[in-house]
Amino acid sequence: MKRRWALAPCAQHGNPLHRPLEICQLLTSCCIVATFAGSTGPRFSAEFMRPVFLTLLLLCASLSCAQTRLEDGGHEIQLWTGGGHSVSGGVSNTGVWNAGLRYGWILSRPHGPGFLEGRFEYAVDAVPLFLIFQPANAAFGAGINPLILKWNFATRGRVVPYFELSGGTLFTNHDVPLGTSRVNFTSGVALGTHFLRDRCNWSVELRYMHISNAGLSSINPGINTVQLRVGLGKIYSRLASGKH
Repeated sequence: MKRRWALAPCAQHGNPLHRPLEICQLLTSCCIVATFAGSTGPRFSAEFMRPVFLTLLLLCASLSCAQTRLEDGGHEIQLWTGGGHSVSGGVSNTGVWNAGLRYGWILSRPHGPGFLEGRFEYAVDAVPLFLIFQPANAAFGAGINPLILKWNFATRGRVVPYFELSGGTLFTNHDVPLGTSRVNFTSGVALGTHFLRDRCNWSVELRYMHISNAGLSSINPGINTVQLRVGLGKIYSRLASGKH
């Protein structure tokens, strides 16, 4: 009777090791639906969906490893997704949703005065899914953010706030905004928090993103958006990275 009672909590709440994988599977399903919804046709969807789907599966498998704390020399890998809406200062009535993969390098030990003390991180984002919901159409695209400068504030607990600046390029199948260009540049600033856990870490952030073609088209009204983004990933310590 005692053994059966001891196993009851696991049976009731499920194995905690499975939760990151279940979440990744849910995000993967959402990506597949978004691919079909934003594409120009079934052929385009099938060709684009296959590599994206395989990439997400490989990432989900990697998240089953143990998580370590933020430290200099460590590496970060993350699957993230977010969305939001346009604000004043550009084209209005426009919604966005995007998802991507991040790889980051924690480059420094804690530096800075007082509460500003933190670690500097450089990261790169691959963005295979980017949807822009315009009044005239829904544009589907992909991009890359090669410049991400991140400051992880030094804390002693499991909650780690951060501040981030980013820049990248976006390619779409329709003009964004309508009548301008299919090639745009993205710049953003974000304020968020990591929640470190035993097997993985969560992040939640509020992001301001500006989208414009930087003069590639004679018309360049731009789109300013405010987005809410969530991420699921892990941080490899310097020692773990050396073993690999």
